[in-house]
Amino acid sequence: MAFVKMAPKTEVPDSPDALFRDLPRRKIPDVLPHQQSMMQKYATDAISSKDVALQLPTGSGKTLVGLLIAEWRRRKFKEKIVYLCPNKQLVHQAVNQAEDKYGLSVVGFTGSKNKYAPQDIAKYKLAECVAITTYSSLFNTNPFFDDADVIIVDDAHAAENYVTELWSLHIDRFENEHKTIHKALSTLLKSYLDSLSYTRLTGQWVNPTDKSWVDKLSTPLFFKLHDEICEILDAHTSGTNLTFTWSLLRHHLHACHLYLSSSEILIRPLIAPTWTHHAFNDAKQRIYMSATLGEGGDLERLLGRREIQRLPIPEGWNTQGVGRRFFLFPTLSLNASDSVTLRRNLLKKSQRSLILVPSEQMKSDVVKDIDDNLSLTTFTAEDIEKSKTAFVQTNNSVAVIANRYDGIDFPGDECRLLFIEGLPKVVNSQERFLMTRMGANTLFNERIQTRVLQAIGRCTRSLEDYSAVVVTGQELPDYLADPKRREYFHPELQAELEFGVEQSKSASIESFEENLDIFLENGKEWEAANQMIVDCRHNSTQKEFPSIQQLKLSVKHEVKYQAALWQQDYEEALSQAESILGLLTDKNLCGYRALWEYLSGSAAYLASQTRPEFTVKSQSHFSRAKGAAKDIPWLVNLSKYVKTPTVEQAKEDKRNSITMLQVEKIESMLELLGTAHDRDFVERERQIIQGLEDAEAFEDAHKMLGEHLGFDAGKIELSGSPDPWWQCGQQCIVFEDHANAQDTSSLSITKARQVASHPTWMREHVSSCQSESTTIMPVLLTPVMTVYSGAMTHLGGVSVWKLSDFKEWMIKALSTIRELRKSYVEPGDLAWRAEASGILQSQRLDFNSLTEDLKNSPAKDVLIEK
Repeated sequence: MAFVKMAPKTEVPDSPDALFRDLPRRKIPDVLPHQQSMMQKYATDAISSKDVALQLPTGSGKTLVGLLIAEWRRRKFKEKIVYLCPNKQLVHQAVNQAEDKYGLSVVGFTGSKNKYAPQDIAKYKLAECVAITTYSSLFNTNPFFDDADVIIVDDAHAAENYVTELWSLHIDRFENEHKTIHKALSTLLKSYLDSLSYTRLTGQWVNPTDKSWVDKLSTPLFFKLHDEICEILDAHTSGTNLTFTWSLLRHHLHACHLYLSSSEILIRPLIAPTWTHHAFNDAKQRIYMSATLGEGGDLERLLGRREIQRLPIPEGWNTQGVGRRFFLFPTLSLNASDSVTLRRNLLKKSQRSLILVPSEQMKSDVVKDIDDNLSLTTFTAEDIEKSKTAFVQTNNSVAVIANRYDGIDFPGDECRLLFIEGLPKVVNSQERFLMTRMGANTLFNERIQTRVLQAIGRCTRSLEDYSAVVVTGQELPDYLADPKRREYFHPELQAELEFGVEQSKSASIESFEENLDIFLENGKEWEAANQMIVDCRHNSTQKEFPSIQQLKLSVKHEVKYQAALWQQDYEEALSQAESILGLLTDKNLCGYRALWEYLSGSAAYLASQTRPEFTVKSQSHFSRAKGAAKDIPWLVNLSKYVKTPTVEQAKEDKRNSITMLQVEKIESMLELLGTAHDRDFVERERQIIQGLEDAEAFEDAHKMLGEHLGFDAGKIELSGSPDPWWQCGQQCIVFEDHANAQDTSSLSITKARQVASHPTWMREHVSSCQSESTTIMPVLLTPVMTVYSGAMTHLGGVSVWKLSDFKEWMIKALSTIRELRKSYVEPGDLAWRAEASGILQSQRLDFNSLTEDLKNSPAKDVLIEK
């Protein structure tokens, strides 16, 4: 055979942008000025940096910039380049763009590495082609791409979902191969959890707000249980999909945290230890590309890097938006049924639509509704994974995608109508714990905003794009419609949102449809509406998130803290944690400061196991953790690891802890009902008020009132069972609703025995009340004021709540919660918590005051024996 002709060596230009003009198959004449500026800036300022980030906004062509830098380095330095995308669909999308649009020869790698083509492997290994693959191909325990010289991370804002997973042990209560592990760990933890937390962990307690419940084992307790946890996981993870993750964490549990929720047990470090993953850490350079990098060090936290050099956004791009979005908020004026009707009607008006939903179950429901009621072709993520061509070439079609809010691009005429049915603000138990239990919301401001921006920008990818965005669900409408949150957005988006909210507040189904017609026609009538948005934009300014600079300064110490902890260098970890505390002085960071006081105490506690002199430091930091944020009940649990408090301090701590648990539950209830409109809140008030006037609905309304006030309320329909009970922490009130009695009647001996027996019934039948530390108070709710002879004997421990007094108290309670709702923004707002706690206590609506008042109304003092 003839010898293969060797390609002649060619001179490589000094900058990636110059290389583009030498690509004969390119479909565009040249790079744009801002792309050229970014690539030249990279070539002169960042070519030797270990970690460098390029911020290129949506519509600025960051994929071209990243691929040209990759190809330029491959040719100039003969380097092996790996270009990472979040998922397979984006790998195929990047490969198609490189080959068909830019004239670059690349190789895409997806699926099992055992099926990679030998020719493709050779091209990568010999640095003849850039490899494009998924994050998961690099971040696993045995990566094929373990020798890359340069790693380019596209959509870096989404990296945390894939990077941190390598060191995250998710033990899912609902997954078959995890059930035994979950049960074994739950059994181990039972003795150390309060009974209510244990019932939530094991699924024995069902409450609408339980999906937001999350807790954490304190480090001292986690350390105490270390060996037993290891034994359980060693025995049960073998042969499961947890095997490889457990192998990475097995000897580093001391550097991890254990989180509990109603769906899973999660074990993971605070920050992903990417420096231990050689395939990632040993590269000459890592390049991160994103439309939003943030200024508070969030990228460093997500990727476990101490310092990342940032190349700023090209001049001028921070003053303009990308395309035009017309926001529709059906939930501001329509009920749930009408919102579904509107969705069907709007889908018929667009050739192609995209619907993003937060779960597979919702995707199935939406697809079924479309199939049953509309003559449209539906596509799913699997249908467009390799190519979206079939979808964009099919008229009267809709793509319904679950759990994917970024990376799927449908610019131009590909799609003009986007539905977003919900957006989870948190993606794991650690985030939820830090936000809702520790009040560290400020830390996540940029991260949440990035997720929102990615979701709403799927169909506006360039300046000439325009798309209608229909926002439903609960969390996302609340987030986007809130003026307090909007001021942190780009002025263009602020104006679009304000215009959309104003058009939606009193809109009917017909007016929503009419407005969409005007927008999609994009004619003179829309031109006038668009001018309103432009005028609003001119009057809007973007505010910087609070405390950004302090968060930016602290991040390198946070990564060093995690690295020291991973190596069991507890003294160095403590030193880094104390350096962080010296930086976190803003009042907005009191929750985050409390976290780092706790983490400092934890490091000192671990150090004290071999050096007892660190015990004092541990106690000091744990005490200051409580002082840094008094409205965080979780920190009260650290009291056992500090100097013994006085009786008065212990009593006050317990009282505050119970009230703050109540406030946390009120937060969850308000979040569940939403804040963008008050329709659901008002309906709940109506059900309570009217139900307490209806004998048939009284008990359900009574239970609902307890939930409304932040109590864990329950009711079981069994023979001899009590009526509703309210519980908060280790205190419980169990009721006998005698509300339908006549005020002229008397209480019978049978009824007296019944109410007196309720505590015993509760301990036998309700898991959350089986602990000896749980106090149970029986209360008779009744209009009667007399008892038959002999009945009083059975009422020794029973309190009485006169029905008329109860209804007056109910009105005051509802009014107070309504007032608190006016200033509520989001879970974890420590200023709101302090206000709510003070108001509840001053109105004697907190659980402690309620039990005290009821104790002062014993049956023997209230009822008269006939």
